[in-house]
Amino acid sequence: MRTNLFVIICFISNFIFSQGTSNLIATNINTTKHSLSYNNNSAVTNNIGPNGFEFEVLDAGVNTKFSEIGTGFFRNKLIMVSSKKLGGFAKIDYSTNEAYKELFCLDISANGALSRPLLFSRMLNTNDSEDQLTFSPDQKTVYFTRSSRENSLEYKLYKATLEEGSHGNWINEELLNINKNNASIETPFLNRTGDKLYFSSNMPGSIGGYDIYVSNVKVDGTLDTPKNLGHSINTTSDEKYPSLSIDGKHLYFSSKGHQNIGGYDLFVSRILSNKYKAPRNLGNTINTNYDEIAYFLATKNKGYVSSNKPNGKGSFDIYTVVNDEIIQSLEGKAIDLVTKIKLPNTLVILKDEDNNEVARQMTNESGFFSFDNVIPFEQYTLITQKDGFKDGTFVFLANKNFDTTYNKDLELNTTEPVIAKVDEELRIVLENIYFDFAKYSIKEESTISLNKIIKVLNHKQDIKLAINAHTDIRGKNSYNLKLSNKRAKSALNYLIKNGINKNRLTSKGFGETKPLIDCKYYPCTDKEHQSNRRIEFVILD
Repeated sequence: MRTNLFVIICFISNFIFSQGTSNLIATNINTTKHSLSYNNNSAVTNNIGPNGFEFEVLDAGVNTKFSEIGTGFFRNKLIMVSSKKLGGFAKIDYSTNEAYKELFCLDISANGALSRPLLFSRMLNTNDSEDQLTFSPDQKTVYFTRSSRENSLEYKLYKATLEEGSHGNWINEELLNINKNNASIETPFLNRTGDKLYFSSNMPGSIGGYDIYVSNVKVDGTLDTPKNLGHSINTTSDEKYPSLSIDGKHLYFSSKGHQNIGGYDLFVSRILSNKYKAPRNLGNTINTNYDEIAYFLATKNKGYVSSNKPNGKGSFDIYTVVNDEIIQSLEGKAIDLVTKIKLPNTLVILKDEDNNEVARQMTNESGFFSFDNVIPFEQYTLITQKDGFKDGTFVFLANKNFDTTYNKDLELNTTEPVIAKVDEELRIVLENIYFDFAKYSIKEESTISLNKIIKVLNHKQDIKLAINAHTDIRGKNSYNLKLSNKRAKSALNYLIKNGINKNRLTSKGFGETKPLIDCKYYPCTDKEHQSNRRIEFVILD
């Protein structure tokens, strides 16, 4: 007969060990490294192709000759399912030739050591076989699976709540309405926001034996109609053990289908807003010819997996896994499509496949940009915005499986100049002509704009043009007047040099006398000062 002492110890120790899950795995890797020599099948690796994953797999130190499978965290404890025999009268499940499964919890100390397993809950553990469970974000609701003694291979999904102020009294146990006759619901996993429950089932309508489904969680904790994840995830073989990455963007699961090494392999799929991307095999540094299941993360790239591969201690053993993070970046230049001139001050926006903005930056004086948060095998969209150029859209795929820097130049298309009336003057309206502070030499990028003026003048041979230059208010009036005259003259000389008759052109500087933004009575920003440093192209009658 089980005693309440196990339950009390398991729950009270919650408050003694308070390490967050982000520290659980990092401190738990100094154990004996498990041999992977039987795993290195180069032919299989070539079939799967580069995958971008390199795992270090280590014995978690809690395995026995019986089956141990991880199932998640509760109050910073590791919860596992095991077929350990408890006492000399333990009943054997003749479907598995092991004892009926129970839920256990293990404390994780500050240095990462795992304690000896204790029964998790006398209320959840019964004389039947308990399997995987998952907790709501506040850890006050548990979804768990249990089989009957009559059919230990068919599991039903239950829900229970934690009694307020108790040390592990799970109450209001409820058989959920999505259960079907003659169908098994297994391996539930709740997302971090608690509004979606993933699970595996062989219910009617499944593509193969077991498929992965998802149900929305209602306000009262019950589930709506399950939705099959479809052919991108499910195959005619079995798929089980769904789990999510820490950021919720990737679905991990075990499958006997897809591009498989053998048995159950671990796969990952990017979750998009309306679909799941084709899964990738996590590779032969974690997958073997045997079964790899129950992969779930404690941190971004550290977690647990269970496997029945050789050289373990029992049927299924729990392993600590560390995925060496691949560091990738993307850099390049924004350039003009025709002239290949580099374009500074171009806004470059990086978006992911869900159209969420990942990062943005302005190109520097050399037109250069760089992003250091690229994820392997993700597809991105780069959006460019620059005055005088059409907004650009560029698709980029991070298609390498090692540390690297991708290079991608973005070629921008210019907009057409517009003839319009501005302040009672007919002008050729286009983006600003840029000069460095206190200088009158035309920046290379502004020759692209002046080429637009040349195009208009060549097309309309009767147009005569006044080139009027303006400065900001910084500096003396007399100096600014001279500077603006020189800037107007620089633009005029460029047009003449490129084939425009000088008799069609005049130039004049107005200094700081005609600002677009009045900066005398309040401090202007650099951008506002730059707006006042301009050249206007006025069409003469």
